[in-house]
Amino acid sequence: MIHFDEQKKLFHLQSKESSYVMEVVKGYLLHRYWGGKISTFRTPANRLFIKRSFAPYADPDQPGFSLSTLPLEYPAYGNGDYRHPACQVQLTNGATVSDLRYLDHRIYKGKAKLSGLPATYVEDDNEAESVDIRLKDALTGLVVTLTYNVFRDFDVITRSARFENKGSDPVKLLRTLSANVDFRDNRFDLLTFYGSHNNERNVSRHSLQKETSVIESARGASSPQHDPFFALLRKGAGEDYGEVFAFSLVYSGNFSAQIEVDQYRTTRASIGINPFDFSWKLDPGEFFQTPEVVMVYSGRGLEGMSHTFHCLYRSRLARGAFRDRLRPILINSWESTYFKLNEQKLLAIAEEAKKVGIELFVLDDGWFGHRDNARSSLGDWVVDKRKLPHGLGWLSKRIHAIGLAFGLWFEPEMVSPDSELYRRHPDWCLHVPGRPRTLSRFQLVLDLSRKEVCHYIVDSVSKILSEADIQYVKWDMNRHMTEIGSAVLPSDRQRETAHRYMLGLYSILDTLTARFPDILFENCSSGGGRFDPGMLYYMPQTWTSDNTDAVSRLKIQYGTSFIYPPVAMGAHVSAVPNHQVGRLTSLDIRGHVAMSANFGYELDLTRLTDQEKEIIRKQVAFYKEIRPMIQFGKFYRIESPFEENEAVWSFVSEDRSETILFYFRVLADPAPPVRFVTFKGLDSSALYENVATGEVFGGDELMHVGILIPAEKGDFRSYVLRFRKNSR
Repeated sequence: MIHFDEQKKLFHLQSKESSYVMEVVKGYLLHRYWGGKISTFRTPANRLFIKRSFAPYADPDQPGFSLSTLPLEYPAYGNGDYRHPACQVQLTNGATVSDLRYLDHRIYKGKAKLSGLPATYVEDDNEAESVDIRLKDALTGLVVTLTYNVFRDFDVITRSARFENKGSDPVKLLRTLSANVDFRDNRFDLLTFYGSHNNERNVSRHSLQKETSVIESARGASSPQHDPFFALLRKGAGEDYGEVFAFSLVYSGNFSAQIEVDQYRTTRASIGINPFDFSWKLDPGEFFQTPEVVMVYSGRGLEGMSHTFHCLYRSRLARGAFRDRLRPILINSWESTYFKLNEQKLLAIAEEAKKVGIELFVLDDGWFGHRDNARSSLGDWVVDKRKLPHGLGWLSKRIHAIGLAFGLWFEPEMVSPDSELYRRHPDWCLHVPGRPRTLSRFQLVLDLSRKEVCHYIVDSVSKILSEADIQYVKWDMNRHMTEIGSAVLPSDRQRETAHRYMLGLYSILDTLTARFPDILFENCSSGGGRFDPGMLYYMPQTWTSDNTDAVSRLKIQYGTSFIYPPVAMGAHVSAVPNHQVGRLTSLDIRGHVAMSANFGYELDLTRLTDQEKEIIRKQVAFYKEIRPMIQFGKFYRIESPFEENEAVWSFVSEDRSETILFYFRVLADPAPPVRFVTFKGLDSSALYENVATGEVFGGDELMHVGILIPAEKGDFRSYVLRFRKNSR
């Protein structure tokens, strides 16, 4: 999968359907090609040596050999390249010029674990091949190791960089991006995902101009504002055709991605830790590891890209006992009780949940300290005996006796000023001396760069998880960072705080998920505020958005699906009028949207009518039938809610023996067209039977002709079409 031509100094990385080529020329590592798979690469590098006005030459004997115009694999700052660099290093004399030259390389089977960071993995060394390419700055002794991993079964290349100070003086890392690719033209559209709380992962696509586009977060989390992802699409590329080049950063903190088009219409694409308010002091003998970037090439449009991400992230990023296990249908207490909970009410909801077939009861916020509202008690992970006089152990036993598994909500990374923890350790939060401590949601952020704080979180959460029989944890994080400073770091290391926080968080999650391997952990950050690959490594599912409105969720779940598999998305049916937007929708459309992902409920079952409970009972039974296909089948986007008044998507079982299609119409049309919907991913030579009607159609007929959707009146309508291969 990785070939090195010693004579030409040419690296050729080959995945299933793509090639990635680099070449060492005059000591510099040049990027030569990324795209559809080729057998050999023969284009000589000297054809790139084009003399340009005012371009500084790295080799005075070779006119045109200029770092400002050549495609560089990992550009450093200050030595003739005017484009944005991948790295910038400051020396003790204040200079920030580096000159990274090829030193050596090593090709090996397998894939090594990244120190302190989440990353994709292999279960057998034969699943991947890797190469470490070392670049060295001769003046300082700094060595940068670029690691490339090529997967055997996925059209994926992953990348990261490791900085080692082999010199005698300390250096300060100012910019340490994980990957850089220099494309030879700018004939691309840029695809990104933007949003806000309750409105995550909207789709943005626009043509690249002669400028720099930036996607970033400096909030201390990957954020709902931008996902740590972007893709470059060849002109005309669509859902199931055309070339796509995608970059996804396996990191949960501050990130930055830059797509720069220069005056010669070449494109530089890079991504990594956000250099804003970041630096890292590297003493002699120390190293710094950057997060991993997953790079996906698709020659089959966005659909091919998504299928690659879904399969990889589901099977070689997510880990643990629940990675390949069907996920339970849950009822969450939050919108039923908010902070006004008691044992009787919780057990009553659990009783009703069991009657309709729900499998897991989750106790959300309000069970600890004196948490009567959002103003207190975060950090005090002790049971509030006013609300739960018999404790969590007793409650979990009662829930289990009813026939449900039991789950619990935590927000361990935060502290309330009104808490025993804050009164004991006011310096444990992120803060800057002499500056006010800004509150958001009446809480502060604990300083996870401090080992004693991390130990406290592990110990206090472990104590609760050990005292009660708990099968699920919802791990929330409801505010971003301000006053980013640490009381224990020296002045020349203060700008390391945000990244050290992430290393602390990852260490906590490593410890807890290993200590409690049979607990299903779900990630949450005010919904999708930290929905990223880094968290997926520790928790195989994420609460997609606090907005549970079915119409809003069409766009949120559609946008999320470009990168993340449906099994990673939490989706609940909630009460109407919806608590976030006030919209009234039927239980049918709420159920159909939610069962298109990881299914659950968030409403007070004790207040529903018998008719509503019967609808829910049927929804739960239906989801149990289709759950394997939803959670582990292939997902296909058919019609976009960002472009139409409707949305259509489908799921196909791995063996293509079954499919289910969901059709959603938002607003009624006074003069509706005759509407056929077509399927995807079926066996064109097979016959499929409509499970509801018994009608039989050819797979090719379903994919090309389609099925008629009834022209019924009314807003917010949904239809489900389920087909199985006909055995007759």
